[in-house]
Amino acid sequence: MTFKRLHPLALAAGMALMAGISHAGEIRVMCYQDGVECDVTAEQAKRFEAQNPGTKVVVDVVPYKFVQEQLPVQLAAGEGPDIARVTNLGGLSQYYMDISSHLKDRKYWDTNFGATAGWLAPKPNDKGIYGFMSQLTMTGPFVNKTLFEQAKVAMPGPKATWDDWVAATNKVAKATQTKAAMAWDRSGHRFAGPAVSYGAAMFDAKGEPVIDAGYKSAVEKFVGWHKDGTMLREVWAGSGGSSYASSVDEFINGNVVMVLAGSWQINNLNKKVGDNFDWAAVPNPCGTKACSGIPGGAAWVALKTSKSPKEVAAFMDFIASEASYAEFTGKTFNIPAHAGLAKKGADYAGATPAVSNALKVFSGGVANLAPAAYAFQGYKYNRAIMLPTVTRVTQAIVGEMSTPDAVAKISSDMMDAVKEAKK
Repeated sequence: MTFKRLHPLALAAGMALMAGISHAGEIRVMCYQDGVECDVTAEQAKRFEAQNPGTKVVVDVVPYKFVQEQLPVQLAAGEGPDIARVTNLGGLSQYYMDISSHLKDRKYWDTNFGATAGWLAPKPNDKGIYGFMSQLTMTGPFVNKTLFEQAKVAMPGPKATWDDWVAATNKVAKATQTKAAMAWDRSGHRFAGPAVSYGAAMFDAKGEPVIDAGYKSAVEKFVGWHKDGTMLREVWAGSGGSSYASSVDEFINGNVVMVLAGSWQINNLNKKVGDNFDWAAVPNPCGTKACSGIPGGAAWVALKTSKSPKEVAAFMDFIASEASYAEFTGKTFNIPAHAGLAKKGADYAGATPAVSNALKVFSGGVANLAPAAYAFQGYKYNRAIMLPTVTRVTQAIVGEMSTPDAVAKISSDMMDAVKEAKK
């Protein structure tokens, strides 16, 4: 979604809507969706309203980029919705509202969401409840199986390296006249998985973030793959600054053989690819040290901007209940972050073979996640690493600076950002 062609008055109205300005008896929920997450939540909101006369729940569907870039600005200004679906878990934690005193059963939340509760805590050892993970995710790749079959090229196996996949996808792209072999989301989060696989420790012995030789190796590889045409240039070179850009539409449109995105795209691919081609999730390729993606997920969080904490807690209780959570998980084809449901197993009714396979691949990949990947996801200031990576790597790709200079800039930008964030 873009605002640049809108009249200033229309723009102001649109921004007010997305800010989620609520009225008496109304809860505004800011939601982005990769597939049908907001649609399912809106259905659940209607049932909640029927059970709670006098409370209105409005689900505002916004682009993911809006949540990443505009929601923080709104919250810093003391504005915003009552509830939001976010992925910048620790980075926004200062704005979260503790709803623990308004919940029906604190023990239920601790039992089922305790393992990831720390990701949302504003401070270490914080005992408040600020929301819950709507799902667990893991970064990882998808491939166009039909193109491999047309090219008569064998797909690399489970322990294949990034170099193996680069060689194979380039053969496929050349044989099928596909635009490019690969694309990665323009995201420092997506980049982090291969970086860890190439040996990036992410943190030094004191727990401070560091850009080391392993991270440099990943940057060199990635820039080189853009220079030799392996990567679809438009995704990273098509935007400026640190802005996010998805590569999935290029995959859906048949422009690349392989895409690095993550488990949250399973339902989107199932919905949009249809019968156009056969696709599959594959294990994260190996670097020199690991074969890792990055764990994570989206969370529903309560926000201090809300003037209706009791109503917010009641709705959060409702969508966090096992029945609602199971429905959300089953319809959105996500990996559950709810301990009880994870133990029982989710019911993915109507899942296609590709979806079932993808869920198995991502679930199985959890065992290969490197310790550095967990540390990176749990780091409160991880965007201080992610955003400079996107900006500086892009500058290296387009020739504005050398790769060594880009790596040095990532390091200095990161240190400056962490220092600023800690003030």
